[in-house]
Amino acid sequence: MSEPDYFGALENVSPVQTKATGPTGKLPLSDEILRNWSSGDLFGLTQSVGMGFDPRRVLGDQYLILSTQGGMRNPDGTPIALGYHTGHWEVGLLVQAAAEQVCKNDGVPFAAFVSDPCDGRTQGTQGMFDSLPYRNDAAMVMRRLIRSLPQRKGVIGIATCDKGLPAMMMALAGSSNLANVLVPGGVTLPPTVGEDAGKVQTIGARYSRGEMSLEEASLEGCRACGTPGGGCQFLGTAATSQVVAEALGMTVPHAALAPSGQPIWTKLARDSAEASRQMVLRGQSLRDVLTDDAIFNAMLIHAAVGGSTNLLLHIPAIAAAAGLKRPDAAAFRKVNQMVPRFVDCLPNGPVGHPTVRLFLAGGVPEVAWHLRELGLLRADAITITGKTWNELIDQWRASDRRQVCRDRLVEADGVDPDEVIIPPAEATRRGMTSTVCFPSGNLCPEGSVIKATSIDPSVIDEDNVYRKRGPARVFTTERAAIAAIKGQTEPAIKAGDVIVLIGRGPLGCGMEETYQITSALKYLSFGKEVALITDARFSGVSTGACIGHIGPEALAGGPIAKVRDGDIIEIEVDRVSLTGRVDLVLEPGAAETTVQQRFAARGPHPDLAVEAEMPADTRLWAALQQVGGGTWGGCVYDVDEIVATLEAGLKARQGQ
Repeated sequence: MSEPDYFGALENVSPVQTKATGPTGKLPLSDEILRNWSSGDLFGLTQSVGMGFDPRRVLGDQYLILSTQGGMRNPDGTPIALGYHTGHWEVGLLVQAAAEQVCKNDGVPFAAFVSDPCDGRTQGTQGMFDSLPYRNDAAMVMRRLIRSLPQRKGVIGIATCDKGLPAMMMALAGSSNLANVLVPGGVTLPPTVGEDAGKVQTIGARYSRGEMSLEEASLEGCRACGTPGGGCQFLGTAATSQVVAEALGMTVPHAALAPSGQPIWTKLARDSAEASRQMVLRGQSLRDVLTDDAIFNAMLIHAAVGGSTNLLLHIPAIAAAAGLKRPDAAAFRKVNQMVPRFVDCLPNGPVGHPTVRLFLAGGVPEVAWHLRELGLLRADAITITGKTWNELIDQWRASDRRQVCRDRLVEADGVDPDEVIIPPAEATRRGMTSTVCFPSGNLCPEGSVIKATSIDPSVIDEDNVYRKRGPARVFTTERAAIAAIKGQTEPAIKAGDVIVLIGRGPLGCGMEETYQITSALKYLSFGKEVALITDARFSGVSTGACIGHIGPEALAGGPIAKVRDGDIIEIEVDRVSLTGRVDLVLEPGAAETTVQQRFAARGPHPDLAVEAEMPADTRLWAALQQVGGGTWGGCVYDVDEIVATLEAGLKARQGQ
């Protein structure tokens, strides 16, 4: 293989140009502009026409279209360079549609991009150590980009997936004095024949355990994404974030979960650009929308749909960015006690419909209507449309759009929309329970989280309580745990075990997402008989008896650090009262008199340590978010607390 000739003759023999004519025409300046505008504003006009913009239009209102676009596509949609995930692959089409709408109204569109990683692509890899920290980094960069366009009237934020979308919401909330609107990037379609994008992430575990062939794994791994763009087909973190964005009032109505690449999807971008302009004309901003009532509605709709536990990190972070009170575990518990889940969407059952069916069944407006009927929705909250939820719901119920979408679901898939968004009374009659429970106990004195609605019904007792008692299998790395689940190490994980995965919280590795473990347990034949407790977090598509966010985390002195193989763990989760516990218990006749004595006699697990490959910038994120309230505070940067802590630390060190 020959090396490139860096200094060979140029292919183009014509001379290299050293000057050019420049744009024709003239800027529409005035005496007032020249006397009072900053040099930066004036030079901005020069650069705009330098990029080819019509000089007669440069004084129009400026709007920033900020997106998470990734990859590069040919005009026909084929790849020139791949993105990290389907969720940002087609987002450029939304940018184009929004920009065209801005131009239609004589505005000046700007576009900037802050691409995002893929939690699916980084499962089980070192890339997961950057996943949650990325959210804060991206939000800061996005806010800097917003501030760096000084004359912007509003921001149209376009994002789709697990961390880019929460980051975008944080960025828009942090600049809420502007006419900001969010455009969810939609969802990919399931394959006509094949597994969904959640189940297909378990082909390695199922093949290793002999539960599928190499041919089956190869086939399913190829065909899971039915279309090239959009977030996943399940109500994981990406799709739940889209639902929460709409519940907050940050989007135009019926925006979340639209099928990527289709006309009903691109229309959302045009409508959103127009909504931002209308906000400017009304003298409104996102600050009018993001209120305590909006945060409450987001938690309420999150509970009703059975959303991802990752939103327990993101909703408080959005509230903090907006300058609102951050909801805590008690607030989420109270909301979940008010309303049972009444949406049947993957990864939850009983059927598990893909997200596009939730959209066609009516999406967020339909869910909001049911919640209003229950007297729970704070329906006077305003949205970016300038209308309240009361007004939008009244319009939605009588709209052609609602009827057309619901009819299409029946026609295309033969599914009754009321089997996807089930009337709440019927959902309760069928035994559907609330979404999130917060167990405590001697292994998690500060609390923990379980998506109680997604535990396999066959292991739930008749009184709707999940009870588990089994020996601990302790792991300090996800790599070791998944190897035992695959049967690649001895002893292999077996039915009845309680996996205890420690040192995977913020201080240990950046609080990785452990979906390759939880998904394997869901789809392996014996997996429902295994429980997992960890100080890590879970993917939104995780199901089963998986308890995460254990606090304090092991490396912060949590008692979970002292568990050893063979210890007996007892778990109880009441899916009705939303109470639960996770305890180390003593065998009958054990020599110790108390669990506390056992803990006192032990140090941390000998293998417990900060992840050797943890990046320095993730360590910095972990330290900063710990000061700001840690996991239960949304993993945010509380600047006042950080500054106070640094000042106290400096004084203490000087005193030494």
